[in-house]
Amino acid sequence: MNNKILLISLLIFSGIANAASEKEMVNDSKLAIKRFSSVLKDTLKNELNKGGVTNAVTACHSGSEAINQQLIAQLGWKISRTSLKVRNPKNTADAWEQQVLHNFEKSKAKGTRIKQLHYSEIIKQGKHSVFRYMQAIPISGNCLSCHGEKIPSPVKAKLQQLYPEDKATGYKVGDIRGAFSITRKIY
Repeated sequence: MNNKILLISLLIFSGIANAASEKEMVNDSKLAIKRFSSVLKDTLKNELNKGGVTNAVTACHSGSEAINQQLIAQLGWKISRTSLKVRNPKNTADAWEQQVLHNFEKSKAKGTRIKQLHYSEIIKQGKHSVFRYMQAIPISGNCLSCHGEKIPSPVKAKLQQLYPEDKATGYKVGDIRGAFSITRKIY
């Protein structure tokens, strides 16, 4: 009898501990995404002020990868952006990410605000458990200069030069551009 109580207590405590640590990982992920997003937005804003949208496209092309690598080095997590319509083929969503992105679209269609769309899960990957997290990215007015339906010719030319396989256009304000995605090994 005492062994059963001990086992049940351990399972309950283990579940609470895992829930708390997953909650902490979600909060850590949100902070990392906020840092990534803030640095990228500041970089784009500076380049827009210096030389317009084509400068911003160039900065996004080189800058987002540098920001990503810096955060990976600091945190040891994989942090990326992905979409159902990628600009850079390197950012193509894996099967798990595609499913989450489709679920985000379904939730948005049912009226959920994009800023509320996020999802986390702990999954098995080989020998390790892995924490996965995604947070939707909404399209705002500023995004339309290079992701909208009417992109100016010089910007189109720069996009074609940097991203010959670009599929990330045709968006309207209020669409889901894609999502930030975090993968973190749990040992």
